[in-house]
Amino acid sequence: MIDQEARVGYDGTGPFPDGGPTAWTGQRRTQVAVTGLIVMAPFAGLAVAVPMLWGHGINLADVLLAVGLYLITGFGVTVGFHRLLTHRSFTAPSWLRVTLAVAGSMSFQGDVTGWVAIHRRHHAFTDRPGDPHSPYRYGTGTGAQLHGLVDAHVGWLFRDDPTPADRYAPDMLADPAMTWVAKAFPALCAVSLVLPFTIGWAIGGDLRAAWIALVWAGLVRVLLLHHVTWSVNSLCHMIGTRPHQSRRFDRSTDLWPLALISFGESWHNGHHAAPSCARHGSRPHQIDLSASVIRIFERLGWATGVHWPSPSTSETLLAGPRLRQAVPPVPEQAVSRVSEQAVSPVSEQAVSPVSEQAVSPVPEQAVSPVPEPAGVP
Repeated sequence: MIDQEARVGYDGTGPFPDGGPTAWTGQRRTQVAVTGLIVMAPFAGLAVAVPMLWGHGINLADVLLAVGLYLITGFGVTVGFHRLLTHRSFTAPSWLRVTLAVAGSMSFQGDVTGWVAIHRRHHAFTDRPGDPHSPYRYGTGTGAQLHGLVDAHVGWLFRDDPTPADRYAPDMLADPAMTWVAKAFPALCAVSLVLPFTIGWAIGGDLRAAWIALVWAGLVRVLLLHHVTWSVNSLCHMIGTRPHQSRRFDRSTDLWPLALISFGESWHNGHHAAPSCARHGSRPHQIDLSASVIRIFERLGWATGVHWPSPSTSETLLAGPRLRQAVPPVPEQAVSRVSEQAVSPVSEQAVSPVSEQAVSPVPEQAVSPVPEPAGVP
């Protein structure tokens, strides 16, 4: 972890301080090998899928199965992992929380507790020392940004920089259901591949149909969702527009080409301006399918206490460049205090999605300081 002095001394242009060399223990080698397998295996599926298209085409059933599983696992990440469990944009009954957590776990993006902890840490230290995946890690020069872009997209997954869940996601650790889902992550990944294989066999009636379904609705589907999610981490901090005020050093952007396939996650600047808001697209024409799903849940009575933007919030967010001039920069010391306290869970009543404090994950007065875990500087 980056120490407090390094965070306070960061000027927004230089590289993040290096944490030092990593000891290559057996556990570390296993971690890198498993991560490499998860990252590279879908590419193997794509390499198999392309020749399949040549002269044979693709079955409509395979397309529908791939799209269906992409929707299920994708919304599991965007609605479940992100907006419900990380930011508490709404409240849901236990069965829906578990269902969304299981669906998100089938995306091969890590166990639910680890995902939540890493994302909360990202918001606490966006684009400054402490951020686990910032494209500005190596500086702001052209070469440094290209290096940082690759690192923020996929390189950070291989770095020995653990995020302590007891500090950033104690609420997840205290939830027996979420603990069970987190432990079941390897099994749920297996289900994510076995399911299309089995359905393909049932529909096509032979092993070839099963393998084709596995490739398209399994590996290729995982590959696409991986890189859409990782593009929010990387591209949505470098390319696009920044119409909203966010915290100091935060360079999050809105990137419209990714809006549809990311289910609204690429309205990233809007999200960083109001993290607990259930809708990330601030303008009516901005596609946000995750917000639409939450709206359906609300109408069915499955989602309550939804943090929708109020008219006053929408006007503030839509103010665009004027907002940058109307709101003074946050002093570094204040950012540091909010960042350190942002990792503690907050009650639904404690967070107002339409307040000025919505630009940080947790209002300062709502949280007591979180002690550093033993062994973390």
